Amino acid sequence: MELSEQASGDINDILEIALVANPIMHHILLGINPVNLGTAPFALTTSDPIDTRAIEVGLIAHPEARLYCLPCIAGHVGADAAGVILAEAPHRGEGMTLVVDVGTNAEIVLANQERLLVCSSPTGPAFEGAQISSGQRATMGAIERVRIDRDTLEPRFKCIGSDLWSNEAGFSEAMSGHGVTGICGSGIIEVVAEMYLAGVITPEGVVDGSLTEQSTRIRQEGRTWSYVLHHAETADESDVVITQNDVRQIQLAKAALYAGIKLLMDEMGTPSVDRIRLAGAFGSHISVSHAMVLGLIPDCDLEHVTSAGNAAGAGARMALLDRNARLEIADTIRTAERIETAVAPEFQSHFVGAMALPHQSDAFPNLFSQVDPPKAKTTAPGDSPKRRRRSNRSNG
Repeated sequence: MELSEQASGDINDILEIALVANPIMHHILLGINPVNLGTAPFALTTSDPIDTRAIEVGLIAHPEARLYCLPCIAGHVGADAAGVILAEAPHRGEGMTLVVDVGTNAEIVLANQERLLVCSSPTGPAFEGAQISSGQRATMGAIERVRIDRDTLEPRFKCIGSDLWSNEAGFSEAMSGHGVTGICGSGIIEVVAEMYLAGVITPEGVVDGSLTEQSTRIRQEGRTWSYVLHHAETADESDVVITQNDVRQIQLAKAALYAGIKLLMDEMGTPSVDRIRLAGAFGSHISVSHAMVLGLIPDCDLEHVTSAGNAAGAGARMALLDRNARLEIADTIRTAERIETAVAPEFQSHFVGAMALPHQSDAFPNLFSQVDPPKAKTTAPGDSPKRRRRSNRSNG
């Protein structure tokens, strides 16, 4: 109804509908019981493309309107991923292409002209602001960009609703209508990456409490430490604080994504990728350099890491307008190799390595040729490595 109104058309003029969705939504829409998707082996009831009358699934359109659903690929890799593959065609490009659609369940595609591999990884909702102390959706007042001075540890940030940085004249006036209300996904990625680059957190993700002597931004909270990104300026606002638990939630999410990527790279037999495309609304707004600093994605030439925008939607439009595209994606999906992360024995070891920032052992030469790494911490006299490790454990 809303789409037809936006197009200034009558709903009875709709004759064709193309749809993409994750497996759960796909099954529910089609009236298929999704219970099998909740337990291993996470089996799809159907992975075929669906061509039916729209009225059969309760969609309001012309009485004879047709509905085409792109095929699902695997238990947690849905028709939305098929739309991404149709739009991006990673299996046709030169070199090794990684496509990542970041969400609560990240969908990952790794392809070259010889093979097409797919999997999903359970990143959880942290990148969308959930489970983060000051987290929120990307709406007015949410912090979306962050920079931290490496010497003073003072931050500056941008919020949705203003083009000004927080240290620029006029920022408070620009934000007076709604204030600084929290931090959204893109801001969370940037602030944790910036905290690492500034030395506020260690490669293990521990907020360094010793920095209280350098900055009042470091605040003790029980046995751990936090970083105050924004001090409330009015009674209606609250401090925006990045807690030790917030950092842990981001580590868990990014480690799950990176582990899924590594499984595909292992299966493909490649130590590196040539090109990375970040799909979806979240992928369109995050800073690629900060995502790589965080260890969300593997090392790659930053010029070859780009946003794909709403690639799933683009694939749906292609299928809507071109019947040959429907045949193409059905054939392509049949050749795709599915990797099930939930039962892969190597997933846990990859996950543990990916908890560090950016990674425990993987090198990032492309990244750190363009981004200055954190300054090496010096050991104070009498402060042995053994003592510092014990301190880190108590703070974690």
